[in-house]
Amino acid sequence: MSKYAFDPDFEKLLPLLPTEIDFSSREAVQAVREDRSMVAAPPPDRGDVEKQDREVPGRSGDPPVPVRVYRPRTDSSRPRPALVEIHGGGFMLGDIEMMDPWCQRVAAEVDAVVVSVEYRLAPEHPFPAAVEDCYAALAWTAAQAGELDVDADRIGIGGQSAGGGLAAGTALLARDRGGPGLCFQLLEIPELDHRLETPSMRAFTDTPLWNLPNAQWSWRHYLGGSGDAEVSPYASPAIAKDLAGLPPAYVSTMEFDPLRDEGIEYALRMLQAGVSVELHSYPGTFHGSGLLPHADASRRNLDEVIAVLRRRPRRES
Repeated sequence: MSKYAFDPDFEKLLPLLPTEIDFSSREAVQAVREDRSMVAAPPPDRGDVEKQDREVPGRSGDPPVPVRVYRPRTDSSRPRPALVEIHGGGFMLGDIEMMDPWCQRVAAEVDAVVVSVEYRLAPEHPFPAAVEDCYAALAWTAAQAGELDVDADRIGIGGQSAGGGLAAGTALLARDRGGPGLCFQLLEIPELDHRLETPSMRAFTDTPLWNLPNAQWSWRHYLGGSGDAEVSPYASPAIAKDLAGLPPAYVSTMEFDPLRDEGIEYALRMLQAGVSVELHSYPGTFHGSGLLPHADASRRNLDEVIAVLRRRPRRES
């Protein structure tokens, strides 16, 4: 019996999930990327969404950034909202394929354009490569709003896990660089704090899929060996001193996730800085419990995200 009070919906999934993953070297990380044993076959593409792979200019001489653009096939009498989507994977793993079904659903059910970012991964490409790629994709989306039939005042950014941290970092960059304007940020189970000192991070050393040892490797590779004095808030948004002026946010956390407390604390600090925030912590869940989409908590989480994206406001002038 697990020492954690996981929701019974996850009982059959838990024995299949690893708690120890070798991220100790570049070669080890590459081996994990190549292991597809945990990757389920994707569902068939939806018939009501079209998708197109593009390359957008990188920032300041960086290489082009691959993106995948999703658009509803239905006609619209007005420009659509857009969401720049950033996949998770501890800054080391993942690709746009892993979020393909999610992006198709958001495009269809929110009636939105979704731009999914294939950012560069650590350890081969440490900070700031990933966040600059995400910023480049955001800048391109805003610049091409007319071509994409996007409402430039309704561009949001979102991500899961490391993608949530990158979304938060990109939102900070957009604020501090004076644009592009964002109307919303969707931060799901976000990885935000390189210090690894919260109670949940210290407590959850053996939880499935993500735990303190994995987080230590994640930050070590992403920061490229930087000491604490050199860490940028665009890498580790939790250390940003000023969160005022950020777009409204939705933040989700899972009960038995080491990232739980940093997500809650970041949401609280945004609220205290005058940012409108909706926060939801799901009981009995763990990092990656959405792998079982038919579990009640997973269904509620996804349904809530769709509803939140539908009602997000226009950007304030």
